[in-house]
Amino acid sequence: MPNRLQQLHDAGVSIWLDFIDRKILRNGDLERRIKDDALTGMTSNPTIFEKALGEGDLYDEQIRGAKDDATALDLFELVETSDVRDACDKFKGIYESTNGNDGYVSIEVSPGAANNSKETVAEAERLWAMVARPNVMIKVPGTEEGAVAVRTLIGAGLNVNITLLFAIEAHRRVILAYLAGLEDRVKAGKPVNHIASVASFFVSRVDTEIDKRLDALAAKATGEEQKKILGLKGKAAIANAQLAYKLFRDEFSSARWAPLAAAGARLQRPLWASTSSKNPAYRDVMYVEQLAGPDSVNTMPPATIEAFRDHGEVKRTVDADFAAAERVMSDLAAAGIDMTDVTNKLLSEGLASFQKSFESLTAGLEKKREALHV
Repeated sequence: MPNRLQQLHDAGVSIWLDFIDRKILRNGDLERRIKDDALTGMTSNPTIFEKALGEGDLYDEQIRGAKDDATALDLFELVETSDVRDACDKFKGIYESTNGNDGYVSIEVSPGAANNSKETVAEAERLWAMVARPNVMIKVPGTEEGAVAVRTLIGAGLNVNITLLFAIEAHRRVILAYLAGLEDRVKAGKPVNHIASVASFFVSRVDTEIDKRLDALAAKATGEEQKKILGLKGKAAIANAQLAYKLFRDEFSSARWAPLAAAGARLQRPLWASTSSKNPAYRDVMYVEQLAGPDSVNTMPPATIEAFRDHGEVKRTVDADFAAAERVMSDLAAAGIDMTDVTNKLLSEGLASFQKSFESLTAGLEKKREALHV
């Protein structure tokens, strides 16, 4: 049987695992995935850590040994940086064999800092120092203030993963922030060849929101108009992401990019996030199959990786037909879908969801510490 994951990797897609817990870091499962699944990186977020900390007792010893005056936030940063540091070490071989082009593990600043660039920078620098690995990436939300922080952090030489991108304009903003940060370093006579960044463009959540709106519009329509509206379901997310890839390709073939590339700068690769299909009526690997192409990353939860290994199809799709993607977006606007309203809502909900997970996990750590009599 062909190794479909290896074929996807060979097509230029870096496969990252959208999951982390201490169990897979210790039982050999991560090493197996690196070997058998062409896995080259890993992402984490507050929701993932909330699940990890809520299961089993693998974190108990470390929590029990924490300082008496450690806050719940201190405890969380202690356990998350330990896991991310260990994961970075597991991917060290990938990082070295690709000369720093891959092998990264992401850790996220707290959602509460999303709209304050100074707080984001301070927290990012603290996490960077705590993990202390060259292949860690600091995740920064793709807000306007987040983009300001990206320029500062890139200028300081940190690796950055910009997360919760839904809108093309937000993607453009973080690309420009990345370029500006690199230019700041070049002007200061500092190297840029060791800095890596990805722009995490979220996918399935776009279809979830737009499909709901299309259903509401179709309920008020009849005949051919209703049929046309319903025919747009399941198409928005892929079209939106494909146009984000077009933007990436345009910006990183520009006159502005040329001197940075000559100085050794790396592409800020688009990373497809939220790629598990939320609608059971859709193919469970559609957000992987339809966004395959060079210089991209797809971060998948374990179930999506398993599904693609079983029945995924590999061909270059992400840039196969930009005109068709533009027609989808035009048809959505004609049907009454306000894309700006959709992406603003999704960003707000994404931040709120991560904040809720962050608050829940810190509260859970307080209870766990009490139960352990720390």
